[in-house]
Amino acid sequence: MDRGALCSCGDRARQLAYGCCPQRRGRRRYNDDPTSSCDLSLGADPLHFLSPEPYVGMMPAMLPAPVTLVYVSGVAEILGGLGLILPATRRLAAWGLIALFIAVFPANLNMAVNHLPLGTRPLPSWALWGRLPLQLVLIWWASSFTRRDDR
Repeated sequence: MDRGALCSCGDRARQLAYGCCPQRRGRRRYNDDPTSSCDLSLGADPLHFLSPEPYVGMMPAMLPAPVTLVYVSGVAEILGGLGLILPATRRLAAWGLIALFIAVFPANLNMAVNHLPLGTRPLPSWALWGRLPLQLVLIWWASSFTRRDDR
């Protein structure tokens, strides 16, 4: 179907916002609403700048310039989250988020192995170790935006 034409549901605004209509050909993908998906990425990002200490504290000691890395990861999360909104940038943003989720894995692993608090707040072991498989879920989620829309 031509993206310039109306979807079968006739909802031009939805087609423009999401690049296609989830009702087209009767199939709906779980990630048809990238604005709700980007909320996940944008939620913690201001904390990277407003309160970077918890993020700096989880950085492995071998990494240089931990404060800079926290700010860079915060910018990357914000840009990735915003990039999911527009169809033209969605795939690139998703790949960027996948790279980011892989890049922050050592910090999450360091936090679990060394039982580090989140800032001044200690977390139970199950929560520290539970963050690790969550990274895989986030990678899987972001990968759903890397596919070309072939509907």
